[in-house]
Amino acid sequence: MKIIYDNEMELEFLSKSNNEAFARITVAAFASQLDPTVEELADIKTAVSEAVTNSIIHGYDEDDSKFVYLRCQMDDRTVKIVVEDRGKGIEDVEQAMQPMYTSKPELERSGMGFSFMESFMDSLEVVSIKGEGT
Repeated sequence: MKIIYDNEMELEFLSKSNNEAFARITVAAFASQLDPTVEELADIKTAVSEAVTNSIIHGYDEDDSKFVYLRCQMDDRTVKIVVEDRGKGIEDVEQAMQPMYTSKPELERSGMGFSFMESFMDSLEVVSIKGEGT
């Protein structure tokens, strides 16, 4: 059964780090139609920032010639946000979702991206195929 949403949008942008802010603000503007609190908008922006940053840094190894794909779907009570890359994928999603785990310790990454996304959203689903993307 396909879920019908009241509104949706799709966006693709180059995996340049400065586009992370663009994605964050775009999703916040879209979600604002549901009249969220300031705190809820801040949570959404943080989760989107983390997801886009993961795509850029981990999915594409900072190759800014690749695209990040963003889709938002909304009904009268909820917004679903999908951030997708077609990069290298995650070998072990369960391990990657552990707090403090990072696949790039040389970059002094905190390893808290998935933890932040999970704590700021009502639910989080991570789907990844090695060699195809996340």
